This record gives sequence, C-alpha cells and structure tokens, in this order.
Amino acid sequence: MMALEPLFGINIDPRADDWQDAFRRAQAADRNRLDLVTCQDHPYNRNFLDTWTLLSAVAMATQHVHLGTNVANLPLRPPAMLAKAAASLDVLSGGRVELGIGAGAFWRGVAAYGGPERSPAEAYAAFSEALDIIRGMWEKAGGSFRYEGLYYQVRGAQAGPAPQHPIRIWVGAVGPRMLRLVGAKADGVLESITYVPPKRLTWVNDRIDEGAESAGRPADAIRRGYNLMGVIREHDTRGLTSQDSGLDGPVSYWVDELVRLNREYRQDTFLFWPTEGDPVEQIERFAQEVVPAVREALA
Repeated sequence: MMALEPLFGINIDPRADDWQDAFRRAQAADRNRLDLVTCQDHPYNRNFLDTWTLLSAVAMATQHVHLGTNVANLPLRPPAMLAKAAASLDVLSGGRVELGIGAGAFWRGVAAYGGPERSPAEAYAAFSEALDIIRGMWEKAGGSFRYEGLYYQVRGAQAGPAPQHPIRIWVGAVGPRMLRLVGAKADGVLESITYVPPKRLTWVNDRIDEGAESAGRPADAIRRGYNLMGVIREHDTRGLTSQDSGLDGPVSYWVDELVRLNREYRQDTFLFWPTEGDPVEQIERFAQEVVPAVREALA
C-alpha cells in the first residue's frame, strides 16, 4: 500500500474555567508548525465551552494549523447545519478545517439537551445518512439539496457557502459496522490509545479495509488517526504502552513508538494529549524533538 504523509497535532480541551489554556496550546502548535489542533465536543458538560465557538475563536488566533473536532456530537448538531458550520469556518480560516464526527455515545446527556436517545442500530443508520447529507451540502453549494432519510430530511435547502478546500471527514468509531462505514464513506478514523490499544489496531484496520473494498475505494487513502495520551519525560524511564496510561517515556521512546505505530499498524496521524507537566512545554518538545525525528525515520 502507498503510505500517506504523516500528520502531527495536538488536542485542546474546551474548559470554561481556563479557556486561555486552549489558546496557549493551539498557538504553540501553530508556532511550531504542527499540522492539526483538535478539540473534543461534549455540549452536555456544564464545564465545557461550545466547541465550534471555541474553534472559531482559535482559528482567528492562529495562521497555519488545521482545526477540527475530535469528535463533534452528531445527535446535537444536525448534519445540514454541521456542514454549513464547517464550511463557514473553512472560509473564515483560509481552508484549515477538519471535521471529526461521532454517533453519540453519551445518550443521557444528549437527551437532556433535547436530542434523540438512539439504539446502536438507530445511531448507525442515522450516522450513515448524516455523512451523505454533509457531503451533499458541500457538493451542492450554490444550488439546492434534497435528502429523504429515515432520520434526517433536507427539503430543498439552499446549500452554501462552499468550503474553501476539500474538508476531510474523520469518524470516531470502535465497532465493526462503524469502522466499515469509515472505509466506505469517510476520509479518516480517530481512535484513542486509552480505548483502543495498539494490539487492537490490526483488527480496526481490517474492518476499515473491508468497508473500503465493499465501496470500491482504495483502503490506503483512508487516514488512521491516533489520539496519544501521555507524557514526554526529560530523563530515560521505562516506557509504557498500556490501555491505562498511554505513552510514557523520553523523546527516543516516543520516536520509536510512533515509527512502530506507523510501520506495524499503519497509523499516519498522531494527536498528542499531554497528561503531565506544563502542556506548552510538552507540545514544544513533541513538535521540536519527536516530530522531526519521526518524519526523518519515515521519509
């Protein structure tokens, strides 16, 4: 398979009590020319800002880095409006938006905010419809778009604006049906090391490949994103790769692990979530020491 150029980024939190931290992290990533800044989306959390509002503000405070959701809560964000929001921010940011979406998961919180409480089968079917609507709204920008689904209907919407660049759709998925849907309809998957340890990535890749093959798509065109929780140590310690702790070790350990994740498990997009120490210092070490060494090893 043809390897995709690796991408590197960080995640920020939409914490309302220290929203400046999100800007410090994002600007450190931008300053050090990382590729991505993503933000989780849990609207029902009283301690979180609205993710799209935060990303819009961060977009105005950065110049280079791409910005995305990791992942947007689809049941509380109707797909036609989500498509418009993503396209609007893409225009305002000069073509720097990535759209990550998820089917729901925390249904009690979704229902508390007036959203639907769906079964796994219903969530899957609604999600598949939403992917079609988002693509359709972008493709029909400047024209009229219609869609009649079981869960979503779009009845002659005047679609627009058009995104400034082709926005990639990433999906947070862990189950076999959702992973096959990633292969059939999406541009990338987003997994987290604390939920999907490296040993399970082969199984994840196989399900994505099955979906791509069923849709006649090249499997190697679908990005494999990995959220890496952990800490970069100053001194050599025993590195850990476990479901509980993520990555823990010096720069050399991080380099070896990311290279291994790419070569053995086909991961091509790495998003760093610092769990200890000063987050800006951790991000700078990642960007200045880990990323260049990994790029060189994979070149």
